[in-house]
Amino acid sequence: MTCIRNNAVSIPSLELCVTRPDGAETVAPLGMDPLVVGTSPECDVVVDDPHVSRRHCSITLGDAGVRLRDLDSKNGTFVGELQIQEAVLRPGVVARVGQWRLALRVTGAPRELPLSSSARFGEAVGGTLVMRALFARLEVAAATQETVLLVGESGTGKELLARAIHDASPRREGPFVVFDCSAVAPTLIESELFGFVKGAFTGADRDRAGIFEQAHGGTLFLDEVGELPVELQPKLLRVLEARQSRRVGANAWQSFDARIVAATHRDLIARMTSGAFRQDLYYRLAVLEARVAPLRERRDDIELLVERFLAAQSPPLTVHDLPAGSLAMLRTHDWPGNVRELRNALARMIVFQDAGQTTLDVPGGAGPDALLRLPLREARQQVVERFEQAYIEAQLKAHGGNVTRAAEAVGVSRQFLHRLMERYRTRGGDAG
Repeated sequence: MTCIRNNAVSIPSLELCVTRPDGAETVAPLGMDPLVVGTSPECDVVVDDPHVSRRHCSITLGDAGVRLRDLDSKNGTFVGELQIQEAVLRPGVVARVGQWRLALRVTGAPRELPLSSSARFGEAVGGTLVMRALFARLEVAAATQETVLLVGESGTGKELLARAIHDASPRREGPFVVFDCSAVAPTLIESELFGFVKGAFTGADRDRAGIFEQAHGGTLFLDEVGELPVELQPKLLRVLEARQSRRVGANAWQSFDARIVAATHRDLIARMTSGAFRQDLYYRLAVLEARVAPLRERRDDIELLVERFLAAQSPPLTVHDLPAGSLAMLRTHDWPGNVRELRNALARMIVFQDAGQTTLDVPGGAGPDALLRLPLREARQQVVERFEQAYIEAQLKAHGGNVTRAAEAVGVSRQFLHRLMERYRTRGGDAG
């Protein structure tokens, strides 16, 4: 990265050069979105090597340069002979995964990336370059009528951004209607989407408008659109293209005027390949596509987020009201549940402190005095491990041992929760 001028940043033009054991090369351009290397077909760079994990490592262009990060691979990521967890990767430096070599190459002159002048877009906050670049893109998108697709992990704040797009648009005086495609039973989605007329089916005792009619004159936010059953996708596509919807049981089509913003945590490209998502619907939704970075890629925003959450408390708090070392500890966590997980963790921290505990008082482990005698890295690891174990045990108990429901409540994937359970030898009941 170079200096910021006039709300823009100069970023290098780079590509990742991947060299196979036989010497053949493939390249992938590196932009603001990270490149994930692994054997999974869902990775940005797919390598065929038995010593490489499905999601082995990531390469990210950020505020401090290009970061190479191992993704808990089985056989490790190496720079020279040194196995790394995270390192700065400079052009010409060779990294290795299995028998494959990775190196950065400069492809041309630096390019200018527009940045927002603000560290806030609506209720979403972020001062890092990746977030200011996102805000700049969405500020431009908000002024148009085009459909926007927000892609990002659960808990990154996609609904906040959708609301901000609406509030910054010419439709701000109209309704903002939210429809979560993952929260409605498959048998009810069609009637919820399109509405129904009295007598259309058992229990339809009155006419009901669908969400397209409800959003007339405003914005319709289709959350988790990647969960929409494949048999309903052609109907949604037809409605989006015709700008007309028809209630279940009705003959007449009704026109509507609503701006569409959609969001998903799914890789829709991979789902198109598997046949789970229609290609034509994807291209209809992704007129303007924007990726929302996970919190682990923008750790410098953690303090800003913490300040915002604390200021919203009653009475308002500041970072000085937290136990000593709290911010440093929060910065070290990967936050698989992203901003939602950070907010919940901060709420627990405040509650426990009000109850006379500190973040170092972890049940079942050494007390704060013993921890303070340890080196920072070792003390931090103990605190995080004990907290994670107690936390997942409590969540599993609260959800009757159902791993799927516990993962949804925590805001992480079921696979990630399973990995934590294996690490701490925690048992669930119904794996969901």
